[in-house]
Amino acid sequence: MATINGAVSHWFTELPPPRPALPGDRDADVCIVGAGYTGLWTAYYLKKADPSLRIVVLEARFAGFGASGRNGGWLSGLAPGHRGLLAKKYGRSNVVAWQQTLNAAVDEVIEVASLEGIEADIVKGGNLEVARNPSQARRLRAAADEDREWGTDGIELLTAAEAAERIRVDGLVLGMFNPHCARIQPAKLARGLADVVERLGVTIHEQTPVSAISPGRAETPRGVVRAPIVLRATEGFTARMRGLRRRWLPMNSAMIATEPMSDDLWATIGWAGRETLGDLAHGFFYAQRTADNRIAIGGRAVPYRYASRIDNDGAVGAVTIAYLTGVLNTALSQTRGVPIAHGWCGVLGVPRDWSAGVSLDPATGLGEAGGYVGHGVTATNLAGRTLTDLVLKRSTPLTALPWVGHHSATWEPEPFRWLGVRGMYTAYKLADRHEDGGRPSTSPIAVIADAIARRP
Repeated sequence: MATINGAVSHWFTELPPPRPALPGDRDADVCIVGAGYTGLWTAYYLKKADPSLRIVVLEARFAGFGASGRNGGWLSGLAPGHRGLLAKKYGRSNVVAWQQTLNAAVDEVIEVASLEGIEADIVKGGNLEVARNPSQARRLRAAADEDREWGTDGIELLTAAEAAERIRVDGLVLGMFNPHCARIQPAKLARGLADVVERLGVTIHEQTPVSAISPGRAETPRGVVRAPIVLRATEGFTARMRGLRRRWLPMNSAMIATEPMSDDLWATIGWAGRETLGDLAHGFFYAQRTADNRIAIGGRAVPYRYASRIDNDGAVGAVTIAYLTGVLNTALSQTRGVPIAHGWCGVLGVPRDWSAGVSLDPATGLGEAGGYVGHGVTATNLAGRTLTDLVLKRSTPLTALPWVGHHSATWEPEPFRWLGVRGMYTAYKLADRHEDGGRPSTSPIAVIADAIARRP
């Protein structure tokens, strides 16, 4: 069979029928722009907290069309930000509290999915990070120490043999296991959550792109929604909105999924625990074993398109599919010859300091959450609960977390941001080649790239 290209993502077996568009001007108590995880979680917790609220969600295409329906399916406690940077600004203890709250949010999502009958192929098998050369192993040891220092419990360093007992990755040198992660089917979670909030009485208007947001209103070609509270949850699509072109960089990430694999082949790989899998290369990969026994794996093949352009419904170049196939076959040589069923891509939001934020201005009623730098599946749940507290003017431990009120500088104008991102990832590829030669420490090429990018 030919490889399917785009069609939003592999996670959609077929594209869902769209909900009705906005039929004209409307009034609401809260207007949420974007029906991805952030917008839907916010609608869920707001409606649960105050069922009388009139909540309208506006979505350009359909719920889960963006990163929420295209990601790697890691429901993890990974922090969507630079913990050291935030600690300098807001205090170390506050960042530790943030990390521990993110870890707990993994179980919150699992609990809500169970309570609301959302079937999203969830298995909490933890996350296995692997190092395949001495430089990666050195970074992995440092990452384990750092995670423990920031309050993550249960971190285990694994010998090559111990890591191979979980997944037989080629060239294993060292492994690290983090229990705070579950595998999910991303689109099932997004679509299930949309159905739940609709049953609760939230109105979702799909096929309704928002062109501009201002105090008290969200403007669309189909009408204006007026509300004292307007919340933006547009993540990687933020650059399309008026006045926000340089707010967050739409970073591109691509994925492939294999055809289902036989039990005999799986016996040579392992992966019985359904852990999520990643590595410590600079051009890292992220992967999962799906419920129907495929491997879905992703990485940053073409990380940024000039002038913040967005892909066309997930369509990805043949070169990218070939690149990711090579990554898969190199990490798991057992998969050589396994057909690739689907390739796709999508964008995630990256702030200039690589740190997400949640905010609500009580004077204007304008709020936002996002910039998750690829770690948003769990963080969106925490953001939704936090926005709920901010909207309802509740002072809680969530509203005291360090990402609340955090704003990043804007990105440089073109062509500087394109040149910068392209140069950064070219340097990372060179650094990986440098380290694969047996270098015992991180390549200086990568150190320079990190410094230029101001990347954690």
